[in-house]
Amino acid sequence: MTKREVNQIAYEIVGCAIEVHKQLGTGLLESVYESCLFHELTQKGFLVRRQLSVPINYKGLELSADLRLDLLVNDCVIVELKAVEIMNPVFEAQLLTYMKLLEKPKGLLINFFTANITKTVKPFVNEYFAKLPD
Repeated sequence: MTKREVNQIAYEIVGCAIEVHKQLGTGLLESVYESCLFHELTQKGFLVRRQLSVPINYKGLELSADLRLDLLVNDCVIVELKAVEIMNPVFEAQLLTYMKLLEKPKGLLINFFTANITKTVKPFVNEYFAKLPD
């Protein structure tokens, strides 16, 4: 997998989120947007896992915790969805932590409580992205 391929996947995910937002608008529960985005992505041929459990490795001990990410697309892009009026910085920290724990190179924080998804989507990359070939 290359940086370019990961970025293309992220670009297409945002396109699917725009389509969901265009169809549904704002004001629904996060779970509704998640179901619809899952449908859009799978219809386009992406491999999508929903509500994936995130393991915690603490000093070599794997702990079971109730951490669940919203969507993992093609095993490389984590998508965290929100439907909130105010974005809290803890949402970014949560996504970055999921990316680190699962060693995934890219994450997208998408809030459906907006007039324009493209202006509010937040992409994140980490050291795993930096290690990918161009």
